[in-house]
Amino acid sequence: MPRKIVFMLSVSLDGYFAGPAGELDWHQVDDELHEHFNEVLAPMGAFLNGRVMYEEMAQFWPTADQDPASTPTMADYARIWRDMPKIVYSRTLQRAGWNATVVREVVASEVVALKAQPGGDLALGGPDLAAEFIRQDLVDEFRLYVHPVVLGRGRPLFPPAGPRLDLRLAETRQFGNGVVLLRYERVR
Repeated sequence: MPRKIVFMLSVSLDGYFAGPAGELDWHQVDDELHEHFNEVLAPMGAFLNGRVMYEEMAQFWPTADQDPASTPTMADYARIWRDMPKIVYSRTLQRAGWNATVVREVVASEVVALKAQPGGDLALGGPDLAAEFIRQDLVDEFRLYVHPVVLGRGRPLFPPAGPRLDLRLAETRQFGNGVVLLRYERVR
């Protein structure tokens, strides 16, 4: 069975992944939710990120386990992130460190070939890259973490002119901080 492309992202109740200036200060990631992320991401086969997401992650996670202010859960995630193979989709980035390979374009046949390789599922991160994967119908599963906040404005998770996607609810989970996981699988 081929690996799945799994898009994971936090979203506000009104459908924004970031505030108007890109702010993420409304995310409510406590130890319970972060431990869940670690459990889900540790067995993945690779992270697929756009340049912006990769650069944001690379600013903190490579050495977060050495920071005395990091919790044990954060230190665990730092090791997961650092050791995980990463594919960074970027037309401008010349090279990337931390076990990362730069790919210039999302080519459907190449993604299908990547999915056919052995290993864990592929974690897709970053809304701009996800929009391209969605446009090419390459996303197999959506894991949306709905935070109990209404932003009123910001960057919408799904572009208004995107394609129709038929989905099947596969799981829901409520966390103690009020965040709700909605896990949907693509109906093909």
